[in-house]
Amino acid sequence: MAQIALLDQETIDKIAAGEVIDRPSSVVKELVENSIDAKATAITVEIKDGGISFIRITDNGCGMEKDQVPLAFLRHSTSKIKSVEDLLTVSSLGFRGEALSSIAAVAQVELITKTVPELTGIRYVIEGSAEKETEEIGAPDGTTFLVRNLFYNTPARRKFLKTPQTEAGYINALVERLALSRPDISFKLIVNNQIKLHTSGNARPKDVIYQIYGREIAASLIEVQEKNELFELTGFIGTPIVSRGNRNFENYFINQRYIQSRLIAKGIEDAYKNFLMQHQYPFCALYFAFDGAMLDVNVHPAKMELRFSRNEEIYQNLYDCIRKRLTDKEHINYVSFGKNKEKSGKSAVLPGRALPEPFEKKRLEQIAASIRKDSPYEKKYPSKAGSADDRKTMSLPQDGADSRKAMTLAEDMAAGEKSQIQQERCTAGANAQLSQMCQKHTTGIKIQPDSAEKLQNQRQTAEASATPQPGYVQEEIQFEGRFLSKEAVRQHRIIGQVFETYWLVEYEAKLFIIDQHAAHEKVLYEKTIRSLKDREYTTQLLSPPMILTLDTQEEQALSAFDSQLKELGFEIEPFGGREYAVCGVPGNLFQLDARQILLEILDSYDEIKKAKTPDLVLEKIASMSCKAAVKGNHTLQQQEAKALIAELLELENPYFCPHGRPTIIAMDKQELEKKFKRIVS
Repeated sequence: MAQIALLDQETIDKIAAGEVIDRPSSVVKELVENSIDAKATAITVEIKDGGISFIRITDNGCGMEKDQVPLAFLRHSTSKIKSVEDLLTVSSLGFRGEALSSIAAVAQVELITKTVPELTGIRYVIEGSAEKETEEIGAPDGTTFLVRNLFYNTPARRKFLKTPQTEAGYINALVERLALSRPDISFKLIVNNQIKLHTSGNARPKDVIYQIYGREIAASLIEVQEKNELFELTGFIGTPIVSRGNRNFENYFINQRYIQSRLIAKGIEDAYKNFLMQHQYPFCALYFAFDGAMLDVNVHPAKMELRFSRNEEIYQNLYDCIRKRLTDKEHINYVSFGKNKEKSGKSAVLPGRALPEPFEKKRLEQIAASIRKDSPYEKKYPSKAGSADDRKTMSLPQDGADSRKAMTLAEDMAAGEKSQIQQERCTAGANAQLSQMCQKHTTGIKIQPDSAEKLQNQRQTAEASATPQPGYVQEEIQFEGRFLSKEAVRQHRIIGQVFETYWLVEYEAKLFIIDQHAAHEKVLYEKTIRSLKDREYTTQLLSPPMILTLDTQEEQALSAFDSQLKELGFEIEPFGGREYAVCGVPGNLFQLDARQILLEILDSYDEIKKAKTPDLVLEKIASMSCKAAVKGNHTLQQQEAKALIAELLELENPYFCPHGRPTIIAMDKQELEKKFKRIVS
């Protein structure tokens, strides 16, 4: 029998380090969390070679006193808890007292720290858990950690690290999450002497989201605020359009700690059900505040998981909160044709310019002459403008590339005059009629005399709003009127049906396109779900009964779901052997195929049993609405289309079909006018 012996301290330290430090990002996580606990308002993370060769963490926190520094590197030494009772109310990110000890066991560590009252700081060097050097030095308030040559004394661990680029990616993702968790702290990440992230620390979560994820996501957020007896919740969720194929964009923080929780993830994802397609996940940045007595944070060595009490209530409150915010908003995607990508050649035109028509040459000559006749620009800057007669007699080639150049030149001349005249109007009050003429001839848009000033103001406002302002996040321009409302329906102008599948509806200078199959499918789905959840069960008797032959697995499923099927309205009796007589079916399935529904429920026995939720039975029934919905390539009358839109009004979520596909998309009038070159982009 093998003899039992105590391990030496070096082995103990390396085993403990392996539980906490597995890659460079683990070092960054532990040290940055210590900086946050030290009340730092600015934290800088600098790495080289993915953090394998060099990591520097600098903060402006409270620092450590000189006599406390050696103690900080001992195992299970901490200033954050005093007794086991403190674990129930701990609010700091770190508390185990293993971080510094674990890092020092597998790396070369240098610490420089100074407290506010002290005149000088201390420099402390430790390598492989062995103290090397201690000295007093001048230093700023706060703490700086330098970690070099990670796993230098454990090469077996080092060889399992990824490439420096991959390790740097892990650190980048970590710092982004930490920055999101604390918008009130300024974070700076430097990778190989290049700044990758720098947040302002202005305590605005939306600004951090903008800096990390960009304008598209920052402009597609829905604010969330909820307070109940279980938790307080603030933050943002993304509209369905910014979904992704993985959970990397799901960010939620419990008492300012980033964690991973199946309970929280399920509550969020279930709330998005039917808003997203299958295998798509939402964006969120949610901040939970829980009473410490409801949490157990001492679960995971890296503190990435925790346990909740009252799981079911937390799930339901979170689901209801997010679902309500999603259903309160109109989710109609606006589409565009995209940028011009004309190939070069004889028919090539400059982006945003109309191709000259056969009579365009003469018209442009007349425009140029009429604009310059009494132009203040001509009088004020004769050397730049030249004479009107000289320009009028300018030779314009008849066709080919030279002709196109001439047309473009004429337009540029007109556009230049327009720009200068607008400036003169602002400063010297030039003639309003001349401005209207410039706008009319250079843009191709007919402008009424009384709307010229209004148009100019709108353009100035649009240009100002399009310029990003420092410290602010640009908002996406949202559609103000709800397309699916009783007031809006009265103003709908149904244009007709295209491809026997899509209905075109005009409303408030926008074109809405409705997929009749997806819309009808959604109507049937929600009707069925609503009636089944409200226990509005009725049975329609069949004469003669429907006979089904079931295999062993289907018989087992029939036995397991017997009570639920009876509640739904099915009446099924044995008919001898493997045959069963279906004597009655639910009477409120809205044209759905009862036989197909029953077989799908029985075939899904393993899936439903694994999920352990009776709602999956209802979902299987509702998913059959796809088969009963009106198909594409089917001509509907206009009255039927109106009835379909009226039914969409009554739905909780009419914007996506049960599979997450959009039922309605929209297009701006401006997009069409850009394509027809009625306006200059």
